[in-house]
Amino acid sequence: MHSSPSTPNTAFRRLRGDRSPGEFAAAVRRAGRDIGEQVSCDARYIGRVESGEIRCPNYAYERVFRHMFPGRDLADMGFEPRELVRGRRVPAAAAPRPAPRPAPRPSPYETEPDEESDVLRRAFMTGGPAAIATTLMLGPAAAAETVHKVGRPQARAVRAAVREIRLHDDRHGAGALYRQAGHSLGAAYRLLDEGSYSQAVAEDLMGGAGELAISVGWLAHDSGRLADARSFYGEALATARMAGDRALESHAFCNASFLARDAGRSREAVRAAQAAQQAARHLGSPRLLSLLALREAGGWAGLGDRTGCERALARAHTLFGRGPCAADPEWMTFYGEAELSGLEAQSWSALGDHHRAAEHARRAVGLQAPHFTRNAALYTAELANNLASARRVDEATDAGIRVLDLLGGVQSPRVRGMLSSAAQTLQPYSRRPDVAEFLRRQAESRPA
Repeated sequence: MHSSPSTPNTAFRRLRGDRSPGEFAAAVRRAGRDIGEQVSCDARYIGRVESGEIRCPNYAYERVFRHMFPGRDLADMGFEPRELVRGRRVPAAAAPRPAPRPAPRPSPYETEPDEESDVLRRAFMTGGPAAIATTLMLGPAAAAETVHKVGRPQARAVRAAVREIRLHDDRHGAGALYRQAGHSLGAAYRLLDEGSYSQAVAEDLMGGAGELAISVGWLAHDSGRLADARSFYGEALATARMAGDRALESHAFCNASFLARDAGRSREAVRAAQAAQQAARHLGSPRLLSLLALREAGGWAGLGDRTGCERALARAHTLFGRGPCAADPEWMTFYGEAELSGLEAQSWSALGDHHRAAEHARRAVGLQAPHFTRNAALYTAELANNLASARRVDEATDAGIRVLDLLGGVQSPRVRGMLSSAAQTLQPYSRRPDVAEFLRRQAESRPA
């Protein structure tokens, strides 16, 4: 049953059960912290949902609700499809019109983009470069003549495209997104190069374009296009430096460090992680600094420096233990205990301690929230790899089969590459029936 502005959301009310709105709001906040989401839920928000005022939650709340109620989609919780909610406005008669006042800056946690921003977001995700740029500059209801004025809606559309890409990547991996996301990035930079805008809009637009460059760079990275990824991260870093945006700079260096580690440039990985920490030191987010310490640990592990790695890991755990806060960047929703364990597993694996790496990878698999499908496949592939290297053949085979079961909904060449490595390590045991079955399925799953 779908709710509407005049229809209470009874399905969501049933999910609350006997808890008061305040108690339930506290449970929502705890669930958000469990998966690294930051939602400022209170009893008023729960009341707005149950009354039907909020017909569809934003993406952050959607992730939290799916975590709280596994197996239920938005419709099961009484919400309407997002495309319907964004495509309609509340009739003027539904509520008295307040006196005009300056529009508040939208929060990514409490509001959804308006109808105009949603049209622009869909153009980002489905159109070619020319169509996207035209839609962005014209707006959904503009005249036929090209308009080069860029305002808040266009800047918000860039941010919305970033969120959309991240949501799809969390669930399905990079394989199906990379090309379209690249079109989005071209459109965003075309706005910067060809549009006219105020200084305030310029700051928003540059920040959004930089985050979009990082997102496209990550898709390239996850797809095995490491040279492309390095170029996109460099573009984001240049944008951050021009804008004087330390938060964007720290994000670009963070991803550049991860990429350098995967590319075998371990010294560069350490330097980039340290530069990211320098940029982030006054941003007020211990969780961000924790992630950056993990990036540094990965670089030290690649260099075979166990002492440097252990020091960085200890710092990462200490900072993580300080908990989330309002200053945590929106892009860090993936960073929770599961990611902490997964990245630590990668460090121990690089140091050759596969038994210890397997322990952390197993913990990451157990802690991973269900909606981060790509990460669940990634951690399980890490587990299979380390178990195989530790010659724990039966366990490695079982983990490998679980990855194959997840790959139906995940398109990540990086995960497939890790699984292929595990299969190669298990090849000497191919006479065992379970290993033979895994190797057969793994071979058949490879793209043609």
